[in-house]
Amino acid sequence: MFEFEICANGLRSAMNAYEAGVTRIELCAGLSEGGTTPSIGTAISTKAQLNNKKTKLQILLRPRGGDFCYDYNDLITMTLDFNKLKPYADGFVLGFLQKDGNLDMHSLKVFAEEAPNMSLTFHRAFDMCANPLKAIDQLAELGFDRILTSGGCATAEEGIPQLREWQRYAEGKIQLMAGGGINERNIRYIYEETGITAFHFSARETFGSTMKYRNLQVYMGKEGADEYVTEYTTTERVQRIIDALVAGCN
Repeated sequence: MFEFEICANGLRSAMNAYEAGVTRIELCAGLSEGGTTPSIGTAISTKAQLNNKKTKLQILLRPRGGDFCYDYNDLITMTLDFNKLKPYADGFVLGFLQKDGNLDMHSLKVFAEEAPNMSLTFHRAFDMCANPLKAIDQLAELGFDRILTSGGCATAEEGIPQLREWQRYAEGKIQLMAGGGINERNIRYIYEETGITAFHFSARETFGSTMKYRNLQVYMGKEGADEYVTEYTTTERVQRIIDALVAGCN
């Protein structure tokens, strides 16, 4: 009845998600930027571990953080990534917008035609588009399998009213998958309020570094960030989130 997709930031997260029995894994990097394309090494190693297993591997195509209006250089980068990653993917996650907030139909059609037998997800660029209902029809026409959305809000819980409306509109056309802040506390509530049965979440937990020597004056990214912690998906948290929905529906 339900589908669970884990946003995995590396091999460890992916394999922990697999152990929890999820439907799909979306492999990506740069989760602090909302997700970017993973390395070829990450894709190869993850696919090797998942080979011949039930869990499907989706790979995110996003060359940078920021908006989803891509120029020529961005599209060239994504094309090269797509061609290199294609042998290791069961499907791709992507999304392109024009300056006016409508879908970049030309670019989407080019990539869709290059992946005729692969699963395609339009990611949360959908939440940034100007005309969601029109976009639902366009993506269904292009042959996309699903749309990942938080209902146009920061989190899926906040977006429940829109998710409910969009789910009714999309039924029979394309699958909607709720994502953005999905956790043990709200997953059942979102399902009950919207009727959506596919969920996307990362189920990450924080772990301290094994480093003994630490220079606390240096930052690799944002100033003040803790460089001595790591976040990754755990099997236990994935299972807790799934159980919060499934057990409540039995």
